[in-house]
Amino acid sequence: MPRIKGVDIPNEKRIEVSLSYIYGVGPMISKKILGIAEINPDTRAKDLTDDEIAKINNAIAKLDIPVEGELKRMVNQNIRRLEEIKSYRGSRHLAGLPVRGQRTRSNSRTRKGKRKTVGGMKKKLAKK
Repeated sequence: MPRIKGVDIPNEKRIEVSLSYIYGVGPMISKKILGIAEINPDTRAKDLTDDEIAKINNAIAKLDIPVEGELKRMVNQNIRRLEEIKSYRGSRHLAGLPVRGQRTRSNSRTRKGKRKTVGGMKKKLAKK
């Protein structure tokens, strides 16, 4: 498995697709990287030579785009900034609720977590 920017990319996939396993690299940036490095996008990742891997690393550096750890750090800093200035979005992040205006009455189970059942107290009180 070739290792690019600290990520093991899959061997059997085309290099154009394999590069998208790097956080911050999508299909368009992958094409740009391969264009700068002058590598055929149809090449399988396992067929890359050490020189070609070095060319890909240099192309990513030349594009000057944040990837992997640097990009994750930037995203976390932005979220922390929103929380510190007590913005509405920051408070939604802190509460673990949807940030971009989605409804929460019936949806947003992914953000809120597993359903917490409320109720059942009436029966206990009636028996006493």
